[in-house]
Parts: sequence; C-alpha cells; structure tokens
Amino acid sequence: MKSLSDADLAARVARDIPDGSYVNLGIGKPTHVSAYVPEGREVIYHSENGIIGVGPPPAEGSEDPELIDASKRLITTVPGAAYFEHTDSFAMMRGGHIDIAVLGAYQVAENGDLANWATLDETYPPAVGGAMDLVVGVPKVFVMMRHAGKDRTPKVLRRCTYPLTGLGVVTRVYTDLAVLDVTPRGFVLVDLAPGNTLDEVQALTEATIHV
Repeated sequence: MKSLSDADLAARVARDIPDGSYVNLGIGKPTHVSAYVPEGREVIYHSENGIIGVGPPPAEGSEDPELIDASKRLITTVPGAAYFEHTDSFAMMRGGHIDIAVLGAYQVAENGDLANWATLDETYPPAVGGAMDLVVGVPKVFVMMRHAGKDRTPKVLRRCTYPLTGLGVVTRVYTDLAVLDVTPRGFVLVDLAPGNTLDEVQALTEATIHV
C-alpha cells in the first residue's frame, strides 16, 4: 500500500479549507498545513498560544526564536497578524470565532467521537491542552492521523477505546490512506490516496467504510 507523506497529507487538508476561513492548527501533523495554502486563497491560521495570522515555516537562516506556535515550532506571520494572551485566544476558540480546527488523533470512531489526548500507556503523561475547548467551540473538526499503527492496529474504529476528547465532534478524517466523512451512516469515503484500493484500506479499518 502507498501512504501519503506528512507534507502531502497537509496539502490534501489545505485543499478543503475555504477561502477566508479562520483555522486553528493542533500540535503535531496539523502544523504542516499552514505551508500549503492554495494559490489565490486566504486562510487565517490561529495558534492557541496567542497568535492569529500564522504563516508558513521560516526559511533556513531567517528563524526568529521568539516566534513559535503551540507546538513550539518556529513560524512566520503574515501581514496583519496579531498577538494576544491566552484569555483572548481561548475566547476565540470557545466563542465560535474559529471556523475549522485541524487536530491530530490517536483514534476516531464512526460516530465522530475523538480520542487525542491520552492512551492507556502511562509512559507518557496525558495532556489535553486546548483540544477539549476546540472541539466544543469550533463547528468543523478535521482530523489528521495515520490510518493504523506501526503494528497495523486500526485507529479508525467503531468505538474509541482511549479516553475521549469529545463526543460526536469530528467532521472529516484525513489519513495517509484515505479521506473519510463522518455521517449518520458512519464513515463515508471521500477519496483514497493514489495507488490504494478500498479493499486494502478497509482491511486496516475496524469500522465499515461506506461508498
């Protein structure tokens, strides 16, 4: 099977973000999305540590160590960007002022449940951050994730087994193998990564993928 790279996956997500949208990018894979705004489109990226107007990653040698996002990733800003404290940042998230949140995940269920802040492995202390605020305050939640674990354990499930971030909050799932909408029927296929078949992807998916 062929898997999309993180860069290709980020570009695929960026294609579906409408012009003029205000978008929060979660830590991890979602931070790559800001580098792939389609030509002729304006997207305003928000980071929960207090920035609106996040731009693409800086060119080598032009990094500013004081410009970071919520992942502590070095960033640039676009003209008109603004900085503010956490109170205002979370008010934007909770108050419905962000159009789309792009989050990573450990698991997503066919009813839209999201688990992205803790596993059952106590080696890594759980930290929910602002994810719970985002999933209740933002109307569209896009998830970026690997379709299965390194041991091929499915992450796209009938029901999540890890602690939940939110109930029925996911709108669309972008994995390295496929794009799936969350609907009342369950997961509905939007498209497959080039070179893969539905049967191959279904074999790595616990939930049924409807066409």
